[in-house]
Amino acid sequence: MLTNTIAAIATPLATGGVSMIRISGDQAIAVAQKIFCPLQPKISLEQLQGYQAAYGNILNESGQLLDDGVVLVFRAPRSYTGEDVVEISCHGGVYITREILRAILKSGAKMAEPGEFSKRAFLNGKMNLTQAESIMDFIQSQNVQALKSARSQMDGALFQKISAVKQTLLQISAHLAAWVDYPEEDIEEIEQQRLLDSLSTAAQEMERLIATFDTGKILREGIETAIVGKPNVGKSTLMNLLSGCEKSIVTDIAGTTRDVVEECITIGNAMLRLADTAGIRQTDDVVEKYGVELAIKRIKSAGLVLAVFDYSTALTEDDNRMIEEIKRQQIPAIAVVNKTDLKQVLDQAEIEQHFDQIVYTSKEDQNSLEQLADTINKVLHLQQIDTTSGMIANERQKQCAAQAYEYLNEAIETLRIGFTLDAVTVSIDYALEALLELTGERITEAVVDQVFHRFCVGK
Repeated sequence: MLTNTIAAIATPLATGGVSMIRISGDQAIAVAQKIFCPLQPKISLEQLQGYQAAYGNILNESGQLLDDGVVLVFRAPRSYTGEDVVEISCHGGVYITREILRAILKSGAKMAEPGEFSKRAFLNGKMNLTQAESIMDFIQSQNVQALKSARSQMDGALFQKISAVKQTLLQISAHLAAWVDYPEEDIEEIEQQRLLDSLSTAAQEMERLIATFDTGKILREGIETAIVGKPNVGKSTLMNLLSGCEKSIVTDIAGTTRDVVEECITIGNAMLRLADTAGIRQTDDVVEKYGVELAIKRIKSAGLVLAVFDYSTALTEDDNRMIEEIKRQQIPAIAVVNKTDLKQVLDQAEIEQHFDQIVYTSKEDQNSLEQLADTINKVLHLQQIDTTSGMIANERQKQCAAQAYEYLNEAIETLRIGFTLDAVTVSIDYALEALLELTGERITEAVVDQVFHRFCVGK
């Protein structure tokens, strides 16, 4: 059994027009040739150059016809993994796709593990670790901002920023090491203020990068958004409007929503993980009371609150209770004043006193959704995001960056209090190790396995 050649279905395992099975390894072409018979005479897969395709019949290990399809050959190192790669495109049936994969495995390949194709690409120098990690972010993008950000990381935006800091530290470390280890040589001593300035600049750059983590997380994962308000103000109507379907029951009966109804939607540049909560009010109903408690908890855990008010009624104690809870938690919030098609009773000045951002809506207003989208982007500062710049994409990267930042500050403090330069060098070297782990230039096998384990099989 061959152990260096892997195979997996690379398209979703569902009925469709076309499915694709990918094979990679030093025996990829030989394995594919065992199950593929080109219809053009005197052609074999071994004769094909890279980026060439052939049409023919796909057979099982017994030589029985399974399907007809197209085989595309990539030659090492000019392939995704850096190895010989064969991609077999067949008709998109679940059964036939599995049968072809089974024939490939019986012909000498082994089943690929999750992310193993991308892992091989990393190990073969086709991409660095930050680029590899951006692949799943690219695949899972749910809005244009997230897509652009992931594309920038795939193009090496984060790696370039880290590399610039790394190069500065390498030059400092090399100069300090040479000056300390070879005092008899005529090596220029680094002036302390210049060294301090260089380390401070590097630390500031790491601090800025770490600050991008929360922004990147919003782009990738969305932001927890709680729709709150007293009963019958239009929370469920707003939920249905945003989600584009009837997610929440809408009636004239107060207290209809007793649980939390959730939906993930994209509005403008933002992806929101919406939660339509029970109306906040004093109640003796045990079930409704529990729903109100859940609504209060959602306010505490939310990253954005859409506080809904009724234009046709005055503020109540329940409204004030909700407003105070939002202010107490210091959460970004937008007041959504609903039912503006009815006679005004609400004191707008009271709302303006508590909320910087207010959107007025009604079932007759077709522009209210666009106004809300603009306001959400403004509150979350999404219009200011530079998706082409490097961003910290996950907890692993954030931890490495934080370690580098900590060691840089340690080096700065060591220099300021007058320690010897070799002590400063130790802190700089630790910072460098953290940066090398971030980019994958120096990393353990366990970390590599952890990074690629979240990938789908076939990628």
